[in-house]
Amino acid sequence: MENDNSRAGYPTSHRRRRIARRTTATAAAMVLAALGVAPAVAQQPTARQPAAQQPAGAPDPYTAHGRGTLLGITPVADLDRADVARFLASGGMDTTTVRHGLRGYRLTYRTVTPQGAPTTATGLLALPKGGPHRLDLVSDTHGTMAHRDYAPSVGEDFGRFAPYLHASAGRAVAAPDYLGLGKGPGRHPYMDTKSSVTASVDMLRAARTAAQRLGRPLTGDVYASGFSQGGQVAMALGKALDGGVDRHFGLRALAPVSGPYDIEHAETPALFDGRVNDISAVFYMSYYLTAQSRLHPLYKDPSEAFRKPYADIVDGLFDTGHTEEEIIPALPATLKELLTDDYYRRLQHPTGGLLEAARAQDGNCAWKPDVPVRLYSSSGDTDVPIANARNCAADLAARGVDAPVVDQGRADHNTTYMKSGPEIVRWFDTVAARR
Repeated sequence: MENDNSRAGYPTSHRRRRIARRTTATAAAMVLAALGVAPAVAQQPTARQPAAQQPAGAPDPYTAHGRGTLLGITPVADLDRADVARFLASGGMDTTTVRHGLRGYRLTYRTVTPQGAPTTATGLLALPKGGPHRLDLVSDTHGTMAHRDYAPSVGEDFGRFAPYLHASAGRAVAAPDYLGLGKGPGRHPYMDTKSSVTASVDMLRAARTAAQRLGRPLTGDVYASGFSQGGQVAMALGKALDGGVDRHFGLRALAPVSGPYDIEHAETPALFDGRVNDISAVFYMSYYLTAQSRLHPLYKDPSEAFRKPYADIVDGLFDTGHTEEEIIPALPATLKELLTDDYYRRLQHPTGGLLEAARAQDGNCAWKPDVPVRLYSSSGDTDVPIANARNCAADLAARGVDAPVVDQGRADHNTTYMKSGPEIVRWFDTVAARR
């Protein structure tokens, strides 16, 4: 049953585009149930918000002007409890965990590129109205987004469902936009786990400073979650936190959803054997190859990988300025039509740069967490098949960790998160109560 999102402030044209995005089952559909048109209450912060629209002036006591240094705080949302419940319900989400309204802020902070050079990034900090004075922190890492304005700190879109869900339950939420999305410079290094983790760690640091300035200091306990691309990032971030990447933060629980944890042995084979639907397979592969070619030796010229006319246009389509509605019609219907015969074969048996790129992202389940872990997925997912979660659970089990795979049944990719999110909130509540 289609939600009447006009009541939430979405014009009819955007409502139609939301429907189109769902029916195409694209990679974008895994993280975007709406286009970035925010309800007026979210776009117009009220006087009740702290006056924080200014760059950071004093030296940061936590980062000493290095990675994670907070550069600016911009209010972007002010919702009461009913506003939050309406927004989450518009995506078909259970709202029984909604206890508070929230305020949202775009943070601008220092971080590094994949090559380690200084850069900046942005992200969303969501703080509950109410709850304890000192707040536990949820790190929420989002899934695949092609257009920079879909990022959590900019568009009130699918990227805000999880931050709003967790903040309304009484925790602070740090949701990085990643590099090259939101208001960050450059292009997004899609599926580069290393730089997504550095941007996420630095977002936690910026959030710590911002929360202190906004009068809601953090406890240091981090609950990590994320969806799809962000599920993989959450697993890798959990590993970094558990390894002591920052002494101010301690991992308390880990609950990623539908992450592509095993590109080499699960996700890539599924792209070619029909477990991933064709439109999503084309979208993912195009985005992945063009982004990874800037980080690994995948090809010298796009024509080695892509057929004409796609070789001439595919890189430009993923410049963070094109929407899925523009990208998808410009691409073919199948991988066979997208890729040259030679590259089609090479991707199924990767060597060299292709194998290097896949293995640079894989292996993030090969560690022994000292905190409880749950992996959420669904057997009906045709974007990130459940084999990814099962392989991750097997890696953890080999190290003595029992990480149950919570199967949401025949749910599609988007619905997998909508069903899992409230369950994760309740589980985090249970973990927190054990302190």
